[in-house]
Amino acid sequence: MSVRRELTLMKNNQGCKENKNKSNGAASKLVSPLFVLTAGSLWGLMGLLVRSLNEVGLSSAEIGFVRASVAFVCMLIALLIFDRKALKIKLKDIWCFIGTGAFSVAFFNFCYFKTMTLTSLSVAAVLLYTAPAFVMLMSAVLFKEKLTAQKLLALVLAFVGCAFVSGIVGGAGALSLQGILYGLGAGIGYALYSIFGRYALDRNYSSVTISFYTFLFATVSTFFFVDSRAVFSCVGSSWQLLLKTVILVLVVTLLPYLSYTRGLQGMENGTASVLASIEPVVATLVGIFVYKESLNIWNGIGICLVLGSIVLINLKRTGR
Repeated sequence: MSVRRELTLMKNNQGCKENKNKSNGAASKLVSPLFVLTAGSLWGLMGLLVRSLNEVGLSSAEIGFVRASVAFVCMLIALLIFDRKALKIKLKDIWCFIGTGAFSVAFFNFCYFKTMTLTSLSVAAVLLYTAPAFVMLMSAVLFKEKLTAQKLLALVLAFVGCAFVSGIVGGAGALSLQGILYGLGAGIGYALYSIFGRYALDRNYSSVTISFYTFLFATVSTFFFVDSRAVFSCVGSSWQLLLKTVILVLVVTLLPYLSYTRGLQGMENGTASVLASIEPVVATLVGIFVYKESLNIWNGIGICLVLGSIVLINLKRTGR
């Protein structure tokens, strides 16, 4: 009888664990899109940081350095106080974080911020959102993610919507060859975060750990290309500017990267990249309400198309 009881208890425990895992998986699938949408919305506020630091004379590379270094320092202080275990990584996995930090964030920062100085915020955002196409293609090759008709249709809707939002279709977008090249570079850099981030997640690193080492290597890779003393002297020239910079870095850098990496845990790279296309919509609204950039019927159509792509990518394909 005791053996039977033990076997029964073991089966019940196993069943409970399986049900718990299933419920956690279902919850993750429901919550993950919200994390990615939150990240995209916060990234859409990036223009506030870039324009503010441009006004005090910082270049694109210097803004990227400020963004990465402030986020790194804030995370380091928080983790030393609350979660030192998150600082542990295996040396053999360091290439994942060099990829997210140097090849993605540092490169993306430079290209995207440069694009913002050459074009409007909305045009910079639509050029950035060539990233979902790069993500889907790379993920299909590297992670064997399927290129379904639903994904491709959502991708087309998102990109066309971004083109309308930017004003390119309506003729209101300011374009130059230099701006296009920097914008495409930003799209590639942005896409690489999903790729290297997926490799890190597959090695069971948390979103906190991934984000911390991402900002560490982004800081290191940009340190040698800027005059760090001059940069921090400029940012610290007044406590108002310093406080504004720290708050903006936390809001448009640290929080969205934590949120996006957390969202990747419950969905495919291609799906996440399409969901994050809410960013150019938010960037356009910032341009309109803060910097008095114009809004027309094409912008409105574009916003609807982007939102439509987000709805489409979340629809379950069923037999009904």
